[in-house]
Amino acid sequence: MKMNVDQQIRAAAEALLTSSASSPQPTPHLQYSFTSRAGQYATEDLVSGMRRNGHMSAVRRFFCLFVTFDLLFTCLMWLIIILLNGDDIVSALSKQIVRYDIHTSLFDIVMAAASRFIFLLLFYGFLYICHWWVIALTTAGTCAFLIGKVFLYSWTSANQPVFQVLLVLISFVLSWGEAWFFDFQVLPHELQAMEYMQAFSSCPESERAPLLRNYLQNLHRIDDYTESIGNFYSPVDSPQRMLGYSDDEDTRISGAGGRGSLQDMKYRREGQEVLEVSWRMLNSPDWKLERETAEGDTVYSKKMPHVGKVLKLTGIVDFPPDQLLNELFSNVENIPNWNPSILEVRTVQVIDAHTDINYQVAKEAGGGIVSSRDFVILRHWEMRDQCYISAGISIKHPNVPPVKQYVRGDNGPTCWVMRPIAGDENRCIFQWLLNVDLKGWLPHSVVESALTTTMLDHLRYMREYTEKLKQQRQCK
Repeated sequence: MKMNVDQQIRAAAEALLTSSASSPQPTPHLQYSFTSRAGQYATEDLVSGMRRNGHMSAVRRFFCLFVTFDLLFTCLMWLIIILLNGDDIVSALSKQIVRYDIHTSLFDIVMAAASRFIFLLLFYGFLYICHWWVIALTTAGTCAFLIGKVFLYSWTSANQPVFQVLLVLISFVLSWGEAWFFDFQVLPHELQAMEYMQAFSSCPESERAPLLRNYLQNLHRIDDYTESIGNFYSPVDSPQRMLGYSDDEDTRISGAGGRGSLQDMKYRREGQEVLEVSWRMLNSPDWKLERETAEGDTVYSKKMPHVGKVLKLTGIVDFPPDQLLNELFSNVENIPNWNPSILEVRTVQVIDAHTDINYQVAKEAGGGIVSSRDFVILRHWEMRDQCYISAGISIKHPNVPPVKQYVRGDNGPTCWVMRPIAGDENRCIFQWLLNVDLKGWLPHSVVESALTTTMLDHLRYMREYTEKLKQQRQCK
């Protein structure tokens, strides 16, 4: 009965405040935009790969201009070469085109450029395909033709063979330049933009998103917030109760009277964004198997544009998923007691029952090859598809500046996921998405090997710890 009354009160408040916000207001100063650390992924490269209102992306448009430049430049140089022979334009064109001979004419090089122009603009400009096979065919065909042309052309009959040689070389370089630009610029930028839009623009609204968003967007300063806003943030009977938080603790965390600061709200929103991105990355296709243990634990890898190589660990843990989340999130400061690869974990700031900021120091790895790193991580947990997800990302915090003793690492969107096993509530599938930049000048192969070992060691330590917890509870 009390829950129904609370829900009715909340619905009435939202309707009242939303309607009041629809009246004319000055320009809003508080916007829920991607100004957070996660939003920094929207770089110029990412923006250049986006399609706006169905129009061609900027990077693909530049590619089409480059192909057009290829044709026009080749035609211009060909005209200069044939006019240098001393013939008038009509005689020169007649000799090169009408009386075409592969041994004396260079018009076929112009036709090769025109063929590239037609095929590339047709498939990549009009049909807008996103595959490399067309550019591969045009580049391979151009190279094969030019190599044959070198052997068949009568170089001794040319008055100034230097220009003919330049035309062949320029055509060769331009065709390979088009292939490089499309494969290393167009495709990666558009793929990154597509993944970004899927992760942010089309992400569904979470039930824990602020219920009074329209009202909040029309406030001008933090003093305009009513004391009840903090109470409306998490829905009634949300899973935060499972981690031992109460309504009183929520009020204490967010500040006196439930009035959270603007920075806390940004942290909260950023945590939701990071969780959404890492969850999509974890469930994306095309992972490559890196290592598999005798216990069936697997480590997969995947290269993502402008992110690099990301690792995914999967293994079964004989421990309930909700209790494992409690050990990894609420009892995070206890991790150094059971995982010797972690030197220190301490909570810097608690935002709410789902979000906090902590400081972690990782022990040196790979027998000392990788020195100790420290991290300042914003964490946020939620439930998705009956899975418990704890996501995190590196941030800057004024209370934890970099220290000379450690190299400050950078965690991209990363997460731990505890998936329940149907029919067995005392076990779960544990997954770890690791997206980290350790900084420094270490070879990638060394870092990847050390990280893979660290992930498997963490899973082993966690199994040993949860087994001890179960034994202790049985004794009680």
